[in-house]
Amino acid sequence: MEIDQDALGEVIKRLRRAEGQIRGVIAMLEDGRDCADVVTQLAAVSRALDRAGFKIIASGLRQCVKAEENGEKPSVDVAQLEKLFMSLA
Repeated sequence: MEIDQDALGEVIKRLRRAEGQIRGVIAMLEDGRDCADVVTQLAAVSRALDRAGFKIIASGLRQCVKAEENGEKPSVDVAQLEKLFMSLA
């Protein structure tokens, strides 16, 4: 499965944002910040990573739909997409 270029740009943007959040969490830990604040930021990072994963899966699903609309066999394994989706759920 290939990620379409529009989705790829969005995924990379989300991952870069998560990368910055992770650096922030590390700094919070090093500065001795309250654990509730750290966990709140970790939850935000987790959601950002999940959204990046869901965006990738959505790209694959769109490929399946387009292929079927064009009467072609999808190049993406739907069972594999379902397994990937469930790994994020």
